[in-house]
Amino acid sequence: MRELWREFLAAAWIGACLDAVIGDPEGWWHPVRAIGWLISALEKELRRVFPCTPGGELAAGCVLAATVPACAVGASAVILLAAGRLHPYLRFACMCLMCGQLLAAKSLRTESMKVCRALEKDDVEGARRAVSRIVGRDTENLSEKGIIRAAVETVAENASDGVTAPLLWMLCFGPVGGFFYKAVNTMDSMVGYRNETYLYFGRAAARLDDVVNWIPARLTALAFVLAAFLISGCDGRRAWRIWRRDRRRHASPNSAQGESACEGAIGVRLAGTASFFGTLHEKPWIGDDVRPVTADDIRSANALMQTAYLLILLLWTAVMAGVVLP
Repeated sequence: MRELWREFLAAAWIGACLDAVIGDPEGWWHPVRAIGWLISALEKELRRVFPCTPGGELAAGCVLAATVPACAVGASAVILLAAGRLHPYLRFACMCLMCGQLLAAKSLRTESMKVCRALEKDDVEGARRAVSRIVGRDTENLSEKGIIRAAVETVAENASDGVTAPLLWMLCFGPVGGFFYKAVNTMDSMVGYRNETYLYFGRAAARLDDVVNWIPARLTALAFVLAAFLISGCDGRRAWRIWRRDRRRHASPNSAQGESACEGAIGVRLAGTASFFGTLHEKPWIGDDVRPVTADDIRSANALMQTAYLLILLLWTAVMAGVVLP
């Protein structure tokens, strides 16, 4: 077991370096696309087989929530086993590549900073187009402040979903664990909506996503608080206070965890009413309105995300070195 955890740790570090250098270039194939294709294909088939009733859709959603992660785990395990039969170094290389693909720190920073740079050039329409690539809300009528809020919220929330949560699953269970997490998270992003189409069908996927993110979301929030003490212009004490006060101000038990700590650290108030698929959704504000939001807050949110990411990796390495590796 110790040898296996050593491999997981080494693969996670190399994967993090691969993500930092290469990221997710447009046009390159990505395993999440295969997971997304599987979800879409299964949804179509399950809706055909199961009755179009609340009970039928719940049952179909449970089948989806069980099948997609199982396929992701099975496929990644088979690839690693096959590579290991050829050569142990080939298996380790595959592990590193998988870890790099499962992390999204560079792509999150790259896409969100496109919004920041457009705003710094007073190109509000360009910023609106850029933010539409990374948020789920309607962006056509967003004001400049609304664009900034949307970008900062996305960085704060996806710091867990796209970076620290897959990292933690990889550190504990290797790339196979990372693919299990990514399958669950992708399902939630595709079907985990509380609307007429997915209220019942997506419920199992949404609940499973809540479970697998419960610990990572809270560890991410604590890492944000620690990061706020290290970054100039951020306030660690306020991050801790806002996190303690506002971490439950969201319909999801996890979404406001990192978001509240990040916004407390920066000193802005975010969330509030937003439009999704043409419908306004009333959401409580998170954070204190210490000052107006500015484009530079997107840069600060990214600095917090990257520092929190590195802190989790370093702290886990220290724990492994002190407890597991001797």
